[in-house]
Amino acid sequence: MRERQRYLFIRILEACNADCFMCEFALSRDTFRFSVEDFADLLPKAREAGVGYVRFTGGEPLMHPDVVELVRAGTAAGMRMSLITNGSMLPKMARALAEAGLAQVIVSLDGSSGATHDVYRRSPGMFDSGLRGLREAAALGVLPRVNTVVGPHNYDQMPELQRVLTEAGVKQWELSALKLDRSIRYPDPDQVRAVCDPVYDADPATWLVPLGKRFYGDTPDEQERYFTESQTPRASRPLCHVVDDVIYIDGKNERMYACSCLPHRDDDSGPGGAPLREGGAISLDTPVFRAHADFFRDRGPELCAGCSTTAAGYSDDVARLGTATPWQY
Repeated sequence: MRERQRYLFIRILEACNADCFMCEFALSRDTFRFSVEDFADLLPKAREAGVGYVRFTGGEPLMHPDVVELVRAGTAAGMRMSLITNGSMLPKMARALAEAGLAQVIVSLDGSSGATHDVYRRSPGMFDSGLRGLREAAALGVLPRVNTVVGPHNYDQMPELQRVLTEAGVKQWELSALKLDRSIRYPDPDQVRAVCDPVYDADPATWLVPLGKRFYGDTPDEQERYFTESQTPRASRPLCHVVDDVIYIDGKNERMYACSCLPHRDDDSGPGGAPLREGGAISLDTPVFRAHADFFRDRGPELCAGCSTTAAGYSDDVARLGTATPWQY
């Protein structure tokens, strides 16, 4: 039996100040906020469930008025705290977050400069703010990571973005494939490989190398499915091991899922998560949640078409090595 390192993701709000073309929360003004009281109730249940890592997602988590207090509470409970942000508010909040104990910050950057990223995110100044916030957080001892959504619109910028992030001192980088309701097509898949293979094959002693699987797949079969069917790389068969280590909470709808991709599925294949509360009280690892996780452990590699590259790589590492490095997902 391997030692578990469970991750708890919490969508603490759905409001956002960015207008990203690929996101369901673009410019949302939703008023829901996950409360400090609910987090205090949740923390002992998370410890009992073996959680050691907590990540806040959104929307834009830095719009939550109590985000610093939430980070401080999680840190005091022994959790390694993380959040993912568009970076616009990070420069002015980095010090308070670091002092509250934030262990990792993830900024979404989709281009190699403001001239491109800000267009894709439809938010002027966001690239510069995000990069500046990453540098400031890193100087305060917070692990800096970047997540990039990559597709036909920006794959050719990945070598330059690799250089920019390496020089900025970013320590982790995820490249995940753009997912839309329609098929994604590249004019020349061989050109994608020619541009991006060197990014993945770079010397990690010199360059920042992306985590997980290649966004277009590691094997010839995965790459064929990606370029012809828009099927993103997924956990290798027969089992998905992510579901044993992840609890994702949709705070507003009070639902739990066994992977951060599952709340965004728009089909009805398989059980749709589990209630966060039983009898009015927050409960994790309930029988309904375990049935949900068991289903996707067995069927996920067959059914899921929305795996992130880090999730797929994490599952494959567990299958191959029996464990995965912390923060690899």
